[in-house]
Amino acid sequence: MRIARFSMNGNPHYAFVQKDQASGEDYLVEIDGYPLSGQQVEPTGNRYRIDDDWVRLLAPVIPSKVYGLAFNYRAHAEAIVADNPQIKPQSAEEMTVFMKPSTSVIGPDDPIVLPSYSQNMNFEPELAVVIGRIARRVSQAEALDYVLGYTCVNDVTLRDIQGSDPTWTRAKGFDTSCPLGPWVETELDGAHAGISFQLNGQDVPEARGTTANLIHSIPEQIAFISSFSTLLPGDVIMTGSPSGSGQLHSRDEATVTIDGIGSLRNVVIGEQE
Repeated sequence: MRIARFSMNGNPHYAFVQKDQASGEDYLVEIDGYPLSGQQVEPTGNRYRIDDDWVRLLAPVIPSKVYGLAFNYRAHAEAIVADNPQIKPQSAEEMTVFMKPSTSVIGPDDPIVLPSYSQNMNFEPELAVVIGRIARRVSQAEALDYVLGYTCVNDVTLRDIQGSDPTWTRAKGFDTSCPLGPWVETELDGAHAGISFQLNGQDVPEARGTTANLIHSIPEQIAFISSFSTLLPGDVIMTGSPSGSGQLHSRDEATVTIDGIGSLRNVVIGEQE
């Protein structure tokens, strides 16, 4: 099942995403209620085409917080350190966790704003875990029971700021640094998800990867983070970037694609544009 959040005439709504059997097109089937409330939600009877002019997909959830795992693929860690020796990862056995504020989250087709104080903004395509119910001190064995589903995320990073920013708050937490979407897929195997990235419509081979190569699995991540921080419904965990990243410039089109979910597209604009 796919759960989307969308705006119509300026008002936010939730919907299930369903494919029309006759046309093959995706439709939004509006639902009454909040899908993360724990209560039963029902279709309203309204159905909209995703590509209708008056329909706009939003970030599928409004997280209270976003956690990220750094250096969670060996290939990515090696590439980052090789290009940026001032960035020092911990050992592979330790988890390096950082946060993005809720104000960094944007949805599909929203602009990524390149801050004026950075000359090197990078893309990082990742699988995002969406928490479905309150998780506190969760064991690895039970961790996936707390997952609503998965979505695409672009962990946009100011690489030239990161080395001089010990907590990475400015490098990774600036406004628009967390594109999320296009919807939450509840039936994905998060342990074997293929990830790819397209820059201006062209595939970036060095950014390809699979969550099968995660150093710390999704249950490990949930267990570790929930051991010190209560995860709330709608909170997001970015599981790590699988391989190489690259620079984004003004007017670039950045697209994260995850097999079994779909694609998240955003365009970069300069701060003064």
